Amino acid sequence: MSAADKFLYVDRNVVNNPLAQADWATKKLVWVPSERLGFEAGSVKEERGDECVVELADSGKNIRVNKDDIQKMNPPKFSKVEDMAELTCLNEASVLHNLKERYYSGLIYTYSGLFCVVINPYKNLPIYSEEIVDMYKGKKRHEMPPHIYAITDTAYRSMMQDREDQSILCTGESGAGKTENTKKVIQYLAHVASSHKTKKDQGELEKQLLQANPILEAFGNGKTVKNDNSSRFGKFIRINFDVNGYIVGANIETYLLEKSRAIRQAKDERTFHIFYYLLTGAGDKLRDELLLENYNNYRFLSNGNVTIPGQQDKDLFTETLEAFKIMSIPEDEQIGLLKVVASVLQLGNMTFKKERHTDQAAMPDDTTAQKVSHLMGMNVTDFTRAILSPRIKVGRDYVQKAQTQEQAEFAVEALAKATYERMFRWLVMRINKALDKTKRQGASFIGILDIAGFEIFELNSFEQLCINYTNEKLQQLFNHTMFILEQEEYQREGIEWSFIDFGLDLQPCIELIEKPASPPGILALLDEECWFPKATDKSFVEKVLQEQGTHPKFFKPKKLKDEADFCIIHYAGKVDYKADEWLMKNMDPLNDNVASLLNQSTDKFVSELWRDVDRIVGLDKVSMSDMPGAFKTRKGMFRTVGQLYKEQLSKLMATLRNTNPNFVRCIIPNHEKKAGKLEPYLVLDQLRCNGVLEGIRICRQGFPNRIVFQEFRQRYEILTPNAIPKGFMDGKQACVLMIKSLELDPNLFRIGQSKVFFRAGVLAHLEEERDMKITDIIISFQAWCRGYVARKAFAKRQQQLTAMRVIQRNCAAYLKLRNWQWWRLFTKVKPLLQVSRQEEEMLAKDDELVKVKEKHLYAEQQLQEMEDKQHQLSAEKIALQEQLQAETELCAEAEEMRARLAARKQELEEILHDLEARVEEEEERASHLSSEKKKMQQNIGDLEQQLDEEEAARQKLQLEKVTLESKMKKIEDDVMVLDDQNNKLNKEKKLMEERISEFTTNLTEEEEKSKSLQKLKTKHEAMITDLEDRLRREEKQRQELEKNRRKLDGDFNEIHDQIAELQAQIAELRAQLAKKEEELQAALARIEEEAAQKNLAQKKIREMEAQLSELQEDLELERQARTKAEKHRRDLGEELEALKTELEDTLDSTAAQQELRSKRETEVSHLKRSLDDEAKVHEQLLVEMRQKHGQAFDELNEQLEQAKRNKVSMEKAKQALESERNELAIEMQTLMQGKGDSEHRRKKAEGQVQELLLKHSESERQRLEQADKLAKVQAELESVSTVLCDVEGKSIKATKDCSVVESQLQDVQELLQEETRQKLSHSTRLRQLEDEQNNLREQLEEEEEAKRNVEKQLQTVQAQLLEMKKRVEQDAGCLETTEEGKKRLQRDLEGLNQRMEEKCSAFEKLDKTKTRVQQELDDLLVDQDHLRQIVSNLEKKQKKFDQMLAEEKNISARYAEERDKAEAEAREKETRALALTRELDSMMDIKDEVDRNNKLLRAEMEDLVSSKDDVGKSVHELEKGKRVMDQQLEEMRTQLEELEDELQGTEDAKLRLEVNMQAMKAQYERDLSGRDEMGEEKKRALVKQVREMEMELEDERKQRSAAVAGRKKLELDLKELEAGIDNANKNRDEALKQLKKIQAQMKDLIRELEDTRMSREEILASSKETEKKLKGMEAEMIQMQEELAAAERVKRQAQQERDELQDEINNQASKNAQAVEDRRRMEARIAQLEEELEEEQCNTELTNDRLKKAVLQSDQMNVELTAERSTCQRVEGARCQLERQNKELKLKLQELEGTVKSKYKANMAALESKIAALEEQLDMETRERQGATKLVRRTEKKLKEVILQVDDERRNTEQYKDQVDKSNSRMKQLKRQLEEAEEEAQRANANRRKLQRELEDASESADVMNREVSTLKNKLRRGDFPFTVRRTVTRAGIESDEDSEPKPETPEPKAE
Repeated sequence: MSAADKFLYVDRNVVNNPLAQADWATKKLVWVPSERLGFEAGSVKEERGDECVVELADSGKNIRVNKDDIQKMNPPKFSKVEDMAELTCLNEASVLHNLKERYYSGLIYTYSGLFCVVINPYKNLPIYSEEIVDMYKGKKRHEMPPHIYAITDTAYRSMMQDREDQSILCTGESGAGKTENTKKVIQYLAHVASSHKTKKDQGELEKQLLQANPILEAFGNGKTVKNDNSSRFGKFIRINFDVNGYIVGANIETYLLEKSRAIRQAKDERTFHIFYYLLTGAGDKLRDELLLENYNNYRFLSNGNVTIPGQQDKDLFTETLEAFKIMSIPEDEQIGLLKVVASVLQLGNMTFKKERHTDQAAMPDDTTAQKVSHLMGMNVTDFTRAILSPRIKVGRDYVQKAQTQEQAEFAVEALAKATYERMFRWLVMRINKALDKTKRQGASFIGILDIAGFEIFELNSFEQLCINYTNEKLQQLFNHTMFILEQEEYQREGIEWSFIDFGLDLQPCIELIEKPASPPGILALLDEECWFPKATDKSFVEKVLQEQGTHPKFFKPKKLKDEADFCIIHYAGKVDYKADEWLMKNMDPLNDNVASLLNQSTDKFVSELWRDVDRIVGLDKVSMSDMPGAFKTRKGMFRTVGQLYKEQLSKLMATLRNTNPNFVRCIIPNHEKKAGKLEPYLVLDQLRCNGVLEGIRICRQGFPNRIVFQEFRQRYEILTPNAIPKGFMDGKQACVLMIKSLELDPNLFRIGQSKVFFRAGVLAHLEEERDMKITDIIISFQAWCRGYVARKAFAKRQQQLTAMRVIQRNCAAYLKLRNWQWWRLFTKVKPLLQVSRQEEEMLAKDDELVKVKEKHLYAEQQLQEMEDKQHQLSAEKIALQEQLQAETELCAEAEEMRARLAARKQELEEILHDLEARVEEEEERASHLSSEKKKMQQNIGDLEQQLDEEEAARQKLQLEKVTLESKMKKIEDDVMVLDDQNNKLNKEKKLMEERISEFTTNLTEEEEKSKSLQKLKTKHEAMITDLEDRLRREEKQRQELEKNRRKLDGDFNEIHDQIAELQAQIAELRAQLAKKEEELQAALARIEEEAAQKNLAQKKIREMEAQLSELQEDLELERQARTKAEKHRRDLGEELEALKTELEDTLDSTAAQQELRSKRETEVSHLKRSLDDEAKVHEQLLVEMRQKHGQAFDELNEQLEQAKRNKVSMEKAKQALESERNELAIEMQTLMQGKGDSEHRRKKAEGQVQELLLKHSESERQRLEQADKLAKVQAELESVSTVLCDVEGKSIKATKDCSVVESQLQDVQELLQEETRQKLSHSTRLRQLEDEQNNLREQLEEEEEAKRNVEKQLQTVQAQLLEMKKRVEQDAGCLETTEEGKKRLQRDLEGLNQRMEEKCSAFEKLDKTKTRVQQELDDLLVDQDHLRQIVSNLEKKQKKFDQMLAEEKNISARYAEERDKAEAEAREKETRALALTRELDSMMDIKDEVDRNNKLLRAEMEDLVSSKDDVGKSVHELEKGKRVMDQQLEEMRTQLEELEDELQGTEDAKLRLEVNMQAMKAQYERDLSGRDEMGEEKKRALVKQVREMEMELEDERKQRSAAVAGRKKLELDLKELEAGIDNANKNRDEALKQLKKIQAQMKDLIRELEDTRMSREEILASSKETEKKLKGMEAEMIQMQEELAAAERVKRQAQQERDELQDEINNQASKNAQAVEDRRRMEARIAQLEEELEEEQCNTELTNDRLKKAVLQSDQMNVELTAERSTCQRVEGARCQLERQNKELKLKLQELEGTVKSKYKANMAALESKIAALEEQLDMETRERQGATKLVRRTEKKLKEVILQVDDERRNTEQYKDQVDKSNSRMKQLKRQLEEAEEEAQRANANRRKLQRELEDASESADVMNREVSTLKNKLRRGDFPFTVRRTVTRAGIESDEDSEPKPETPEPKAE
């Protein structure tokens, strides 16, 4: 579907939905009346007599509805039907539903019989393009969807075919779219009937026809509340066509121009568009020529310049001028028109004043009169004389009569209206002249009537009577045409029907208006009254009542105080008319002196307008006396407005009757001008007014549903299957047989020649029967299908059963044969046969072949993939190389940038110093100005407060005065009205007697109800008496208030004097303000200079920020390197530990090995010293580099911070100065404006103060954030500094503690065991934490339950508010019912003249009580608004509380997830550590075995050496064996190292997990404490709000009780006045209903009381819990003290261990001295042992790490001790705070109890029993919660510890604020040192690896030396070698013994 088709065609797939059809048939859907939606769909559940129980489709509610109110629903087949006449159920609900469904689907056009109903879419639809015009051209109406083009095309085609004139009647309300549809009709006709192909002149005619509309809209349309372009006149456009169907001309007739709009407009409305077009679009030359002024200078433009959204008046003015050109109106006539428009505007500016001693009018200033006379071409003096003292003919002479001010103003307004009306008529005549210039005669025409529809306002005037009279005539035309068409249809089909002319139904109403005589109609009586002297509107109304009082369509107003004069019952409904100024409007008099001057005007255009001066009604016929509407007559005739309009309408109706009419009814969907919104009642009223429902009523009288024979047979033959015999049969005969078998009533149908006609609703009945039949057929079909499926399944089951039997039989046979020997032989021989195997082998071979092929393909694919990966990797390698080169270049550039930045930094520092100096000066100035400003503000604020207080007092007094005056006026009016009504009551007595007979029947039913309600009444009477007592007290208070008011009157006079003095002070302040403004301007100039400087500083700051970002990236890279170095350090530590284990194994070998080790240690110490020297040199270099880098970084940071501070200070100064300037400017304006504008100024000042406060709060918040950041930075600094100090101290100690490492290793093993124990304890602790978490979750759930309770309380409060609203509405309804009862009583008591005085007094009393009750109702409404505000605030707070809860839940969930992950990781690490320990133990066992084997092998090797002769061979073999064993040893060592690495990793992970767990625990406890505090604060706020709500509810109860008491008094007064028992019973029933409502209110109040009690008890319980918590805190404090003592003991033990370690270190130092002496002997071997030394150095670093960890643990213990001490102090402080809170809560509780006792003493006795029960429940709950509180105490204890730690940190931050800059620089330097140390550690790792390789080589050489030693030993035994060789051998032997473990006796003695 295209875009246009969506808005034209219905989607039939949605309409023809079988589910909807079935739903409609089964549920019996009907329409039920609804207040909100007009009608609602529902299904009938059951019928009870005259009522039905209906279930609503949308809400599912069951309601009782009278059967007469239910309307049938059409089947879904008729949904969105294009012609509503086809609906089988024709009723209001179906019509409204169909229109609504189509409108919501975008279908705005719908047919309803002859009508085309159009609903305004309030948006542009793509259905008016030329393609759509071509689509509708030449098509029949039923072939295309509904459209205005379809109506126009049918009119055009019928005109061409039948040669009959056509008319299109567009009616509707203002804003419904009449004018737009008229435009579309003209557009279509101009396109279809265009003759531009033949002649140019005719082409211009179509243009002129289209351009006539903009001109008429400019001069005749205006903006109203309902419509931005509302036509304020009716028009009949007559378009003439020739024989060929081409347009040959046009003619326009206008009706009822609203000329009064030219002089005055309602609020938010505009006068005619041309005035605004002229004032905005006129050029300078034209403005000077027309003497135009500004909008606000014209009195006739009531609302000034009112603009229309989306409309440019200037562009429309140019379009209007272009339209004038197209209409060939010359320029002189255009200027004449515009002059008349300008003169009308100028007439409104003429002002008149009374002369001093007479009532004569005078013109003080005649400038406007000169302008008017200039524009109109008159003499000024003649014009002023004609207005102020016109000549009037008295007899035969003319006399000058002086006019009063009112008469002169009336004459000017009448002149303006008449001038504009004549100009409009001339314009229409000129357009007609332009359109009728062709010479060809028109053969036929199409008339388009665009006139306002039926109008029903609250009070209708003469204009509405004329419009409604027109619509009555048009509706009569429609009914008549419908009657003719129906008659033709029935005659064509040959149907017998008694014809009814429905047009005659409207004739009585038309005769009531237009009948000339016997009796005369309303218009005739109006004309008659115009001729009588001293006739008034009142006399006219009396005459109408006298003449037409008995007419069936005429009614008198029923209400006593009704403002309407009479009512007329039109076809659309009853309309009330008010006859104010009807005689004046009908006469329309003018000043004939001014008219004659205008006739003799020098301007041709003006004189042409006023040609027919003789036909006007002169002022001599009108005497402007005190009574409006009085006239004097003279001889001769004149024509009234009513006569002219009646003649015009009769001509129009004559032309319309001679045409074939087409009806278009336009409907406005809503008054908000919103697209897609449809108000049901508004549309129903318009359908009623437009006659659509009247047309439906006429349709229902006949046979509206018609269906062709073939379609009827096809659709409904299923209902009569056997009625029609087989074979061919005529359609008519078949339908007759079908209807006979259906047994329909003959009155419900008629059979014509081609169709069957049915009454309304018959087709719906047939559709229901058809649906039932189809459902029966489908049910039977489904049953047959199910039977077939079941039979099929049964057959399958039978087959399965037979198969099971066969299987059972085979199984039984197998069981028999199983043990038979021959069968066994057969089964064994059968597989041996090769014939059976061949196929299996072939299959196996095929499978193998397939698998091999698949493997081959897979291998090829993998090869291809690997080749692709190789290419990718090579490409990536090349790219990485390029990146490396680029990065090296970037590094060089960065170095250059750093040098530039250093230079730039110095420049910026100088600039910053200058800026700082300037900023300080400006700050001093700003502080001085701010102090002065504060003083001024204080003075001004004091003055404003005084002024406000005085004005408030004065306004209160004035309001009271006005209310008293209005009450007096109302009382006087009521007395006058009562006098008039008493005269009328006699006539209405008869009517009331008839009503009494009806009421007596209702009385019996109501009495039964009253008996049941009487019981309830007795219960509540006691409560009402209390309320009445309160009312009396309030009346006393009101009397006291009146006394106070009198006092205030005296005070008011004194305040006036004070105001005078204040004004003098204000004048002085103005002078001071002027001085301040000058100072402000100077300050602003300075601010602009500083802003320029600030911009420069900001640019520099951006550059510095870019540099900072680069430096931060460098920092991140250095951090990554540091993490890598830490990893390497751990690896080295693990290797050191491995070496130490090896060292321990080799310690106990021999004494020689110990000496060697001591020598090596001395060498190691020497090497370490050399390494330390190098490290110190390195560190110095690093320190210098870091100092430089840190200085640059610090300077950049300082510059940034200074720039930011300057920026902030500058912005603050600028904002402060700007705000000062604005405030001072506002104050100057407000002082100049005066006292009236002071409030406005004050509000602005308050808004600015709020903004400043907000800025201040934001700045404070930023300051706090900065402080927090500082605290964090300082904490980091402290931690880093401590770590660095420890590192430095430990690095110094590490050199000394190398020898002590071995003893510490044993300690470490013990620590490992302790850690395993701690791990177990931590696991138990984790479980405890899980339990605590569960308890906390339970607490959270309890808090959520409390939140739900609060939400329930809120809901109850909201429900109470809704009930309050309902009660107020019911009270208002009750007041209305009481007023109606009062009026009925007045009518009943007309005949009782004796009791008339009593009635009058009763009426006065009732009026007083009514005013009092209304005032009380207003107070209730104010209180209700206040309650709404409170509820909205509560809802906002509740939403915030919910958000906080949700955030806390998310945080707790996140913490729980992190905890679970950490636990899982810890478990994994623990299992892994256990596995590694097991592997380590196994490896150690293997190592021991290998060592034993090694010893055995060595012993065997020595035996072999001693035994064998061939020494060389055995040596080589032994060397090989030793190498193999060494390799095995190395592999074992590597495995051990890996295992130890893994162990170390698990230990580190475990430590991290413990730290994370502690941090998470602390965070969780902090969050919990914050949550508890938030919850307590919210609870307090809610308690306060509940108290406020209780107070407000108490006030509302008082007011309600007062209202109830007033209502009761009203009822008592009415009972006294009642003549009949029935009215008394009704009032009593109403009172009983109200008592029920009060009882419900009391129940609600009791519930509220219970809620408050519950809240009080909860507060008590919370106080008890807090006390318990205090006790728990004290117990925890004792525990903490015990833990402190234990920690101190642990600390002492650690100190003792530290002292022991120190002693061992000293011992080791003495050993080192001995090692130095040994080192001198071993200088020759140092070169070989350097690699080993480097390895041992790495190991020492690892031991240093261990030492650091031990020291860190001791430091942590110290920190924990201090933290625990601080926690103890804080716990004591928290306990004191809780005690204070407890005392405060107790005081609040006492206050609450006192207030509750004072308020609710009466209800306490009834509620104490409930309270006792609730207290028992509370005790039970408190016992249950005690278990939970125990768990909570632990968490609170930890929370408080964390809070105390936070407080310590805050104190530390305050102490370290002065040292922030130094610590920042120090921290950066230390970070850089750390990173460089990590790089050095990486280098040391590389050196260590080299040393390891060299060590391996050395070990091999040592092995060689050992072999040589063994050989030399043998030789020494023989004595072959000298002594020198022995010495070398001894050294080699010592070297070899280091790795092996020989017996201790062997090496040393033999060497010696």
